[in-house]
Amino acid sequence: MQNAPARRYRHYKGGEYEWLCEATYEPDPTVRMTIYRAANGTIWARPSAIFHEKVEVDGRQVPRFAPID
Repeated sequence: MQNAPARRYRHYKGGEYEWLCEATYEPDPTVRMTIYRAANGTIWARPSAIFHEKVEVDGRQVPRFAPID
């Protein structure tokens, strides 16, 4: 599995996160996970489809995580 260089993202609620890598979800290898780090150092994992989806905010569709680099 190849990992891209880390990128910074802003969550639609305002937090900044550093993308670390993609991973395979062990119970279901068809699910790709995005691994990322919060500004406070906490490491998070979220299904990649959810990480990259759009959410509705004030009637508009915006990225859940938007690149800031």
